[in-house]
Amino acid sequence: MKHKIGFNKLNRVPAHRKALLRNMTTVLFKHERIVTTRAKAKEVRREAEKMITRAKEDSVHNRRTVGKKITDEAILAKLFTELGPRFKERNGGYTRILRIGERKHDAADMVVLELVDRKEDDKKTKRDERKAEKKVKKAEKAEKTAKAE
Repeated sequence: MKHKIGFNKLNRVPAHRKALLRNMTTVLFKHERIVTTRAKAKEVRREAEKMITRAKEDSVHNRRTVGKKITDEAILAKLFTELGPRFKERNGGYTRILRIGERKHDAADMVVLELVDRKEDDKKTKRDERKAEKKVKKAEKAEKTAKAE
């Protein structure tokens, strides 16, 4: 039986596992969304939620505690100045895991791990603006051809 197993080892030695989780949490806070396997996402979620809880109160102790795991100064600053205050009213549950299917070559369950109130990408809004402009131009062309006939 598998009682009292505290975490998933992810088939890695401890140093590799710790480095993997640190890197993935850093990338999660940088992009606010990552695509990974379900097992990794569950472990990263544990780490990330603890860090966000710490970031809700900006103190020297909390910054140093989280700074042990996140070595990138810019991401650490973003966590404490942007993400922590954003989740101030929320009591946990800062991330969500969305299944996206299986990976082709090894059939691993792939998921999207993202922050709950993630800001929409600028790329998507720009793409939507371009689509709207094309529709307007198309409509203008149709009107010109109708008037010409």
